Amino acid sequence: MSIKLYMDVHVRRAVTVGLRLRGVDVVTAQEDNAERMLDDELLRRASELDRVLFSQDDDLLSVAASCQKSGERFAGVIYAHQLRISIGQCIEDLSLIAEIGEPEDMADRVEYLPL
Repeated sequence: MSIKLYMDVHVRRAVTVGLRLRGVDVVTAQEDNAERMLDDELLRRASELDRVLFSQDDDLLSVAASCQKSGERFAGVIYAHQLRISIGQCIEDLSLIAEIGEPEDMADRVEYLPL
């Protein structure tokens, strides 16, 4: 089973479109009517859907770290700083993770892009 992604509201639409063109299973927070959720709620929502949350929001890193410290389970977070990765590289790295990764590989982890 490949990794399914959940896109935070801060992710550019071009990244989501590029991933879908490559066949990656992606849901956005906007499509899920979750665009107003707080970061911790968004991480829980993505995990409820068995999706790894992709974000470019620094605040989500502290939410994930807090979950790791407390032992609260989550499906995983992939983070990329908006100014340190191009849209193309983001699509490339995320599609690679989605294709070759397994959900258990990402559980309770934070992965940083670029790879």
